[in-house]
Amino acid sequence: MPNPPPFTLGLDFGTTNSVVAMARGGVSDLVPLATPHGPEAAFRSALCFWEEDKVPGGVAVEAGPWAIAEYLEFPQGSRFLQSFKSVAASATFEHATVFDKRYRFEDLGRLFLDKMAARAGGALSGAARIVVGRPVEYAGHRPDETLARRRYDMMFGAFGEVHYVYEPLGAAFSYASRITEPATILVADFGGGTSDFSVVRIAAPGAARRCEPLGHAGVGIAGDRFDARIIDHLVMPLLGKGGSYRSFDKILEIPRGHFADFADWSRLALMRNRRTLAELEKLRRSALDPDAIGRMIAVIEEELGFRLYEAVGQVKRDLSASETAHFHFAGAGLAIEADVTRADFESWIAPDIARIEAAVDRALAMAAVEPAAIDRIFLTGGSSLTPRIRRLFTERFGEARIASGGELTSIAHGLALIAEQDDLAAWAA
Repeated sequence: MPNPPPFTLGLDFGTTNSVVAMARGGVSDLVPLATPHGPEAAFRSALCFWEEDKVPGGVAVEAGPWAIAEYLEFPQGSRFLQSFKSVAASATFEHATVFDKRYRFEDLGRLFLDKMAARAGGALSGAARIVVGRPVEYAGHRPDETLARRRYDMMFGAFGEVHYVYEPLGAAFSYASRITEPATILVADFGGGTSDFSVVRIAAPGAARRCEPLGHAGVGIAGDRFDARIIDHLVMPLLGKGGSYRSFDKILEIPRGHFADFADWSRLALMRNRRTLAELEKLRRSALDPDAIGRMIAVIEEELGFRLYEAVGQVKRDLSASETAHFHFAGAGLAIEADVTRADFESWIAPDIARIEAAVDRALAMAAVEPAAIDRIFLTGGSSLTPRIRRLFTERFGEARIASGGELTSIAHGLALIAEQDDLAAWAA
């Protein structure tokens, strides 16, 4: 029986979801990944740990939707980590402590990839070449790109020959497969952790080089930051933010560091450690409103981060479809009911939209392309469905030039096609 022709893989390791595509002979298909509800293309970028005597080391782990299922079965006995890609470039993140075990970023990444590969039924083995997406600019304060690259190398090293390409370029190559006319496009990729932009010139089908990257820019702001704005306005006032505590004979404002961690999905679960909880308990005893700090401690101890994430995500989705939405969260002695308008939400994220728009300007300037010369704007990534994001582009470029589709899958689809190219160096980041 003849051997099957070689294939390449495109892997979009996302902050919120991860997707894999396989290309063979110029045709790219998504790799179905097993979930508790049947095969799906998107695999949640999450891990769940729990203590299990029967496994080596005493700690079991699951990933993706399987991690969510394990967490929902026994929340208080679990440690649920999500959005951990956000700390890839953070020099302050050394390790996550889970049940007294320490996991570096690359350890978390390898655990996630191993579980995802197992759910692919062997489809990820034997690729001739693998292209992995990376953001134009990593998330976090003062991201260290060299550190992120080193961590990615250790995370993906077991796959063999791996190349890195800017994520919006994967989306550009995917979009190129849909059109037959030459065009200069602006790809705007909005994920959970970063917003990335690439200007790409697309030639007609049959050209020696179909796509030519012209310029890139990015900013570490996207869906997770929008979530943090919702938490800051609806949840934090009930957890002590803006409150005061007594230090000897002085009344001081409560430091904001713990509140910043609480609003960050990549760090919230990691607050469940002895040192942080001891600090919060000390703060509770000296706070003028000790019950508020007590509610924060309870949310952390009862492992309610995922439920809070779901509540925030639901109100954000509802606001994408209508002008008003109802926010509801209950647990750990905390009950929040609030009506939110789209205008409220857009006012909360206004500083973030300004920084996103500035990144668009940088991409155009780097490409030396005027806005009028852009034929199409391809919006992709889950956060591109936010009405304020779409309006940013319709106001600048007009509705007629906007294209979208494959919000969760276009990057992986294009990365697999790029992996087949002879001139891969022209695409590698």
